[in-house]
Amino acid sequence: MARGTDAPEDLSWSEVGALGLRYAKFPVALLLVEAFYWFLTEPSDTLAPLQVVEAWLWHGITQLIWGSDAVSLSMHNGWLTRIDFHHPAFPGSFDSVGLYVSDECAGVHEMIFLSTLILITEDVPQRDRLRAVAVGCGLVFVLNLARLVAFYPLALGGCLEAPNDVACLNGMWAFHRHVYEWGFLIVLIGLWLAWFTWVGGPRRVKDRSLAGSEAWRIVLRRDWAWRSTRPVWKQPLAGIAVAVVLAVLAALLVTNNAEAMAARDIVAECAFSDLVSDRCAQAQLDWNDAIDGAWSLASLGLLGVVVSAFVYERPLADGRWPSSLTDEEREALASEAKAARDETE
Repeated sequence: MARGTDAPEDLSWSEVGALGLRYAKFPVALLLVEAFYWFLTEPSDTLAPLQVVEAWLWHGITQLIWGSDAVSLSMHNGWLTRIDFHHPAFPGSFDSVGLYVSDECAGVHEMIFLSTLILITEDVPQRDRLRAVAVGCGLVFVLNLARLVAFYPLALGGCLEAPNDVACLNGMWAFHRHVYEWGFLIVLIGLWLAWFTWVGGPRRVKDRSLAGSEAWRIVLRRDWAWRSTRPVWKQPLAGIAVAVVLAVLAALLVTNNAEAMAARDIVAECAFSDLVSDRCAQAQLDWNDAIDGAWSLASLGLLGVVVSAFVYERPLADGRWPSSLTDEEREALASEAKAARDETE
């Protein structure tokens, strides 16, 4: 059968590749964010100030609903993040259940995940995306706090049915596990889909080379070439160089630290001999401190890579975005600008 004149043309391989790269940025960006978060939170209590705020709110709301005797707030690892539930039905000699707000419980992981989805969504004005990030992070904070507040009634309900039985807390732990493993993921994707539908969703099709009403945007960098017209700190490879330097410093922080290496040897000796002592415990702490410092430097280096991968730009006088220009168009604009400067001089 002959093809009609109005039949769509087949995509070229270059167009297929460009389309694939356009959608591949979602998993790539999420993987990079996951790696950064893992590096950032490898040391314990990395987000301690936020953890303290969350614990304080959790404690206050629980007291407001179930009374001042229902919960207490105390120190954990030097921070005011420990929550203890109290009731005669709870198991143990103290009739209490101890929990604490870790950096994983602070909700930052979920905020970063949702923010990444919003920021890399195309065809939505940059200002609208930033507003959505602010609103989304606020919703995630409230939902995460509601999750924490729900622990007390879940624990109490189970233990009223089976007083002083350790198994009575299984319902609370199951809720925590389900929300942590997949519950929040469903909620976050649902929030993003709701926002994407509200802003117009797939109908927001436009010429991406034109700015329209947008005054600025932040986009994934396409031009990684070293250009003599840019100062050194604006070169796209500068962030990569900083990341390499920080990675080397992170390695040296451990390998060139005599105390850290001695602590590592003691930890290995204690593990081999199955020893438990104050000396072994202190060595483990010293070794963990050295590793934590190295991870922190490495996470800053990864942040440098991420910052270098994005560019802030404003539209040109004709409405086009600088990143949409070809090398020939960019050189032509540079020549025109040089000619205009020569005329004024």
